Amino acid sequence: MRVYYEDTDFTGLVYHANYLKFFERGRSDCLRVMGIGHAELLDGDQPMAFVISAIQMKFLKPARIDDALVVQTTYTAIKGPRLLIDQSVRRGDETLCTAMVEVVCIHMDGRPRRPTRALQDKIGPWLGIGGET
Repeated sequence: MRVYYEDTDFTGLVYHANYLKFFERGRSDCLRVMGIGHAELLDGDQPMAFVISAIQMKFLKPARIDDALVVQTTYTAIKGPRLLIDQSVRRGDETLCTAMVEVVCIHMDGRPRRPTRALQDKIGPWLGIGGET
């Protein structure tokens, strides 16, 4: 993804909160590659969604306006209703920011639920394999 003016602060560096947006896009794009769409999750016979329950980020180097970045997303485990995800934002060979993310699958009333077997079957083959967007 390209860094645009709107992503930066007055110094021309990416504003720290925007890395959350980059990571969100990476997780959504990774799900699409797995054949999972958010609309599909909401419209199924067992409607569900994902919410972030924890995220730990480490900022290593700044990204700048006009940089071309790559978000690497690796779904590492499914533990009950939780999905564990490792992510990084890179510029070439440099890692700029990392995140360890815990996502919880929920019913539409907000209660945690295990992902359906169909969802687990789609994610399972990708566990531990990093995808880039």
